[in-house]
Amino acid sequence: MNGGSGLVKRSGIILGSICLMLCSAWGLVSPAVAQDHTIKFATIAPDGSTWMNVMRAYDEAIRKESGGRLGFKIYPGGVQGEDKDVIKKIRIGQIHSAGFTGVGLGEIAPKVRILDSPFLCRNYAEVDHLYENLQGEFEQAFLDGGFVLLGWAEVGFVYVFSNTPVRTVSDMSGVKMWMWEGDPVAEATFKTFGINPIPLSVVDVLTSLQTGLINGAYVSPYAAVALQWNTRVRYMMGVPLADACGAVVISRKKFDSIPPDLREILLRNGKTFLRELTLKSRAENKAAIETLKKNGIQVVEVSSEKTVTEYNRLGRETRQALVGKLYDEEFLSRVEGQLKTFRAGTAGSK
Repeated sequence: MNGGSGLVKRSGIILGSICLMLCSAWGLVSPAVAQDHTIKFATIAPDGSTWMNVMRAYDEAIRKESGGRLGFKIYPGGVQGEDKDVIKKIRIGQIHSAGFTGVGLGEIAPKVRILDSPFLCRNYAEVDHLYENLQGEFEQAFLDGGFVLLGWAEVGFVYVFSNTPVRTVSDMSGVKMWMWEGDPVAEATFKTFGINPIPLSVVDVLTSLQTGLINGAYVSPYAAVALQWNTRVRYMMGVPLADACGAVVISRKKFDSIPPDLREILLRNGKTFLRELTLKSRAENKAAIETLKKNGIQVVEVSSEKTVTEYNRLGRETRQALVGKLYDEEFLSRVEGQLKTFRAGTAGSK
């Protein structure tokens, strides 16, 4: 019995070795390589979302290209907390990297928040123009804040959702509006509008809409559906309030600990995959508007030139109110000047 068992065992080992060699030769398996550099990454995006699907594809790409030496350990669904919680954990080394909204990015590089300011950009061509022209400046701002930018991943245009139709500025004053707690841009925006928003965590918004504590919120169409906020509101203002930025960053300390060849892989793939994510988000936001309409949300169009002019004026006032808090006067003038020049060139080419 023992002899036969040993023969079977030896045969199994031999056959297994042959199979492994053949599979390796045919490219079906990769040789085991110890992962030298694991990047602990946190996001509020839930598993199964487009955000997470792209991040997992990004992770797979860098693992493959690095021969398994580099990869992410991903914590999805907000298990590590919201933006400000995660930043604290990164500062003490518990987490290395994260996908942040503008609120979190502003804690690292305050001037980036100009991208979130109300009525700054009117379309994605203008958004892309600003990102392209300010890329180097923003990258340096992140470095100064102790982080490295891996790529932009914008949330997209956000709209006001409410239970009463909002078309004019005066309509807005009758809404019990939510404000993301601790967001200086939202605070300045609604102060300029002459209303007192109710500061809450993102996770408290749906419950607060259900109880009537608030009856208005601002969010992208896709997020409105994903977070189910659309089930508690009836109207969406047809003009977007702002284009909400987002990005994936890594602590500079962690980045510097990674060998140069792996840094290059991380950065190059980050720009590729996160640009893909941005474009997918834009498409999903567009599709979500149609979904919202089918589910009974009424889009309140703002067609009055006078009203549009008033909103643009309030946007400029809000940006001016943030001078000295998030950025300086020179930077604001330069950004607004770039948009003015771009619009003139775009209008001239038509």
